[in-house]
Amino acid sequence: MPPVRHKNKKRPDHSPAYCRGRLRDRKERPFIMFAVIRTGGKQYRVEPNMVLKVEKLETEAGATITFDEVLAVGGEGTTTIGAPTVAGAKVTATVIAQDRLKKVIIFKKRRRQNSRRKNGHRQPVTVLRIQEINAA
Repeated sequence: MPPVRHKNKKRPDHSPAYCRGRLRDRKERPFIMFAVIRTGGKQYRVEPNMVLKVEKLETEAGATITFDEVLAVGGEGTTTIGAPTVAGAKVTATVIAQDRLKKVIIFKKRRRQNSRRKNGHRQPVTVLRIQEINAA
């Protein structure tokens, strides 16, 4: 039985040819140093010059932050995984801005009771640019 083709796509995302192409492209690009840091109760995989949004940190724009809680560091074919953190590893980042995410609408309705409640929330975040990764 031939595979089912989707109308919109030439190949579905899970086809072997699609996966081979992604892996081939990944091998051709140079290996970039990375680290996994923990901040705000979440874990982030970061690379140098990467811009990311994390939970709000109490700093002003232009300040430099050092993350000591580095869970893993990788580069040049070697990866070091901490137990629970990598000793001596640090990630330095610069605060670009204090921002807020897109508004999330909370709408609650109880049917047949003429009861409705609408609320909105914008989560504050800190925008960071990763400067360097020190693997110690």
